[in-house]
Amino acid sequence: MKKYLPIILSLCLLGGYGGNSQTAKNGYTQISMEEAVTMMENESGYIILDVRRADEYAEKHIPGAVNIPNESIGTEDIPQLPDKDQLILVYCRSGNRSKQASEKLAALGYTNIVEFGGIIDWKGDTVSEK
Repeated sequence: MKKYLPIILSLCLLGGYGGNSQTAKNGYTQISMEEAVTMMENESGYIILDVRRADEYAEKHIPGAVNIPNESIGTEDIPQLPDKDQLILVYCRSGNRSKQASEKLAALGYTNIVEFGGIIDWKGDTVSEK
């Protein structure tokens, strides 16, 4: 078994952070919550983007997340996201708005978008502004 371990690990690394990641034809990558946690632990220089409404964000959000509501993402550049090649990890409440926002970001020319679902599945720490 030990001689097969390096092969198995190599295959996992070639496939990304796990077997569930999916690069969509719409310009962003969709991953599981577990894969997102692994990315946050192993990567640096990324932005966590919460695309819920401001009141939802104030109630509870992932520490360090930036709030840009999905409804405010349109056709103009976003000042809070000046680097279009920066890793952007996108979430919302359940995963619907984060997919919509990820598509819009891709249409604006952002190249490193990773959508990971909703905060309802988040098992880590959260902060509140209330």
